[in-house]
Amino acid sequence: MKISIIGAGNVGSLSALRIAQEQLGEVILVDIVKGLAKGKAFDLEDSRSILRLNYNIKGSDDISAIADSDIVVITAGLPRKPGMTREDLLNKNSQILRQTAQAVKKLSPGAILIVVTNPLDLMTRLALEATGFKKEKVFGMGLTLDTSRFVSLIAGELNLAIGDIEAMVIGSHGEGMLPLARFTNIKGVALEELLNKERVDILIQKTVGRGAEVVSLLGSGSAYFAPSAAIAELVRVIVRDEKRTLGVSTYLNGEYGIRDLCIGVPCRLGKSGIEQIIELDLNEQEKDALLSCAARLREQCKAIKI
Repeated sequence: MKISIIGAGNVGSLSALRIAQEQLGEVILVDIVKGLAKGKAFDLEDSRSILRLNYNIKGSDDISAIADSDIVVITAGLPRKPGMTREDLLNKNSQILRQTAQAVKKLSPGAILIVVTNPLDLMTRLALEATGFKKEKVFGMGLTLDTSRFVSLIAGELNLAIGDIEAMVIGSHGEGMLPLARFTNIKGVALEELLNKERVDILIQKTVGRGAEVVSLLGSGSAYFAPSAAIAELVRVIVRDEKRTLGVSTYLNGEYGIRDLCIGVPCRLGKSGIEQIIELDLNEQEKDALLSCAARLREQCKAIKI
């Protein structure tokens, strides 16, 4: 299994380490900055003896190194800065994403493509268009990360182990995400039954703002520990054909009443990519919120200038 990661910044390089440590396949790390990916690959190789792991990882500044990959992860793009929304990144990253996706199409036409570049849902739609791949083969990482953040905040609020919590988040990756308390369970009990509405709303607000909070605290750059863990989880589920349901940004063609748009919903993943889109039985309020989120994304799609 050949797994290529385009972008050797904090997210890309740490994803390479996590994937290599799980020995999911040969890892290729690529970045346009001369020497960056190769230097990080050498550093990761030199860790093998200490970690007692015999993984294979190579770095390159030549995009042709991704040829014949089974999975390609795109993390390339400008990072979000303090005060910058994901939408602010739209036109800055769209050109980078399109060129990268076209390279994937040429060099690895059979690959599953995982998009991490922000604004994630818009970049996922752009990648699908640029590659012409089947919709099952192209999806965005976002909600896997957002759900983990929701779980983390719930665990802190209730002083519980994270393994006791099954959370659900849908919508766009960013300020338009929709953490769903009604579909979030703690040992089979709905979150709404354990906390009053005020506390639930606070947890939801904290989840929505968590990414921006991390960016603000770091002062330079954005989160990378949790995003890289989310990327590694998606790769693991595909490589090991685990048939697990995770939240990803996927192309909808009528599901949830949404067409011709990529947005985050739960999907069953396996070796072929997205094997099933799971349609939750949303109430009217939840449906309206998701459709409003989709409408905002559609308007933003029109603003892409490349």
